[in-house]
Amino acid sequence: MEARVKQGRAKCQGEATSYSDYRKRLTGLVDKIIFGATDDHHFCHVDYEPIPSKAAVIEVVEKLQELLFPGYFNRDKIDPVNLKYNLGQLTADLFDILSDQICRAIRYECFRFDKPCTDCRDRGYETALAFLESIPALQDQLAKDVVAAYKGDPAAKSHDEVIFSYPGMFAIMVYRIAHRLNVLGVPLIPRMMTEHSHSLTGIDIHPGATIGQSFVIDHGTGIVIGETSKIGDHVRIYQGVTIGALSVPEDQCEQMRGQKRHPTIEDHVVIYSGATILGGKTIIGTRSVIGGNVWITESVPPGTTVLIEKPRLIYKRNGMR
Repeated sequence: MEARVKQGRAKCQGEATSYSDYRKRLTGLVDKIIFGATDDHHFCHVDYEPIPSKAAVIEVVEKLQELLFPGYFNRDKIDPVNLKYNLGQLTADLFDILSDQICRAIRYECFRFDKPCTDCRDRGYETALAFLESIPALQDQLAKDVVAAYKGDPAAKSHDEVIFSYPGMFAIMVYRIAHRLNVLGVPLIPRMMTEHSHSLTGIDIHPGATIGQSFVIDHGTGIVIGETSKIGDHVRIYQGVTIGALSVPEDQCEQMRGQKRHPTIEDHVVIYSGATILGGKTIIGTRSVIGGNVWITESVPPGTTVLIEKPRLIYKRNGMR
């Protein structure tokens, strides 16, 4: 018995020594990783000033969802007695997190692009406050989006169902938050927000796009709305729709930045699944209907329905008698 214990102890000591030897080799490996990461041809951000935190930006989105739809997504019970306390604490938390992330984003852009100092800390506070002051307006926009989604979908049992479970509604909410921050001149963070939504819903809306009231995304997966798109009021789009730009050669890319590259969709337009609409000069006129799977690179007059010619189906019997 004693011999067996000694044998087991010796084996464990041997394994510990072996593990230690492997660990020692990590030092040289880390040096190689650092050398590679800090090389001019690779990307890293190692500085005394941190860039915005993805986790913190996602936390901001989640807290804003609680603030924009009180009682729906809050972890704690909200009732008429504690409403002011809960939303007051939530607003204060949002101000602290958001102002810090905005400051980081402004400072990052300042250093990255060698811009003059603009008192980024105060700008962070001022911008966060300006954004929070726009919450009532965002609530009004989102309420119209919810009502439009409910009215146009017989499968919706209630407004609550739209708010809780429609991915299109979540994507629109995040877009409206990000667009407001984009208008306020916040760098980087708006795109981080919409890409978070994209990863969850499959709906890619650039925060620079301009989208009107009562906007509806039905089903949603695979939708792309580009940066310079302009979408009017009461527009409904279905899954797989692309409102995008024509391909630009690499040597012309820089001069196209900031130019109108994506279509304009006027009021009361319906765009069915799989449709692709491209180009900055393309305008889809008011009250038009764009059928499924069409490819459009030219303007469509108001009140027009665009369809693909009906394909011929082939039916074959599979060996049945």
